[in-house]
Amino acid sequence: MNPKFILHFSFYYGIKAIMRGPSYIIASLVTPLTLLFVVYILTAGKLVEFAVVGGMISLIASIGLQSAGDATFFRLQLRIQELYVASEVTPIDYMLAMTLSFLAFSIPGIIVYSLLGAYYGLYTIQTSAFMAFLIFMLILSTSAISFIISGLIKHVRNVWGITAILSIVMTVIPPTFYPYVDLQGRLGTNGLIYFLSLSPATPAAISAQMFFGLMPWNSTMFTTMIIFLLGETVVYFAIAKFLTRWREV
Repeated sequence: MNPKFILHFSFYYGIKAIMRGPSYIIASLVTPLTLLFVVYILTAGKLVEFAVVGGMISLIASIGLQSAGDATFFRLQLRIQELYVASEVTPIDYMLAMTLSFLAFSIPGIIVYSLLGAYYGLYTIQTSAFMAFLIFMLILSTSAISFIISGLIKHVRNVWGITAILSIVMTVIPPTFYPYVDLQGRLGTNGLIYFLSLSPATPAAISAQMFFGLMPWNSTMFTTMIIFLLGETVVYFAIAKFLTRWREV
């Protein structure tokens, strides 16, 4: 592992990117905050706490998924692998550097949702630590998905439509802005929940709803969702590493 490269790259492409293009930060916040507003209006504020907790999850997951565009542009247009293939930088170094830069890019949104959570009294030391864990796992898993997409795309113009669709399907349809129990029984059991758990946002949202006290505690469901989140993070990252071929492209 090359910590110096990872930190320098993530600072330049993360923190510096915020300073160079703040409009992108606003764009990343538009969808989650719009959905928060819609949920607040339609439910007369009854589900606003779900939307605040889920909004954080949706924000991180959507930024991670949409980063497939950057990863594809770097691979196909800038051909950055040709630069690193003969260097000491490994695919893991590159993937971690990109992932940290996406996390840095999420900082303004994290601050906004943290303030909203504090306003509604959602954050304690325990819930803050758990949300930090979820943010870390989400950025790893969704960034890995973005690298998988990048490794399969043949032309950069194709990536934008794919990421736009996936961002909605994998962050809005899962129970990020509404109680997860609304999905139970739709397929007879918890089948729909488990199917939607292919998106890291689903296990993150369900476990968060219980941990934050928004839904009754269910130790079996909580443990299952954490296992889902950890397992798919490992699997997605392994597939992404395989597809991020460290050779001339």
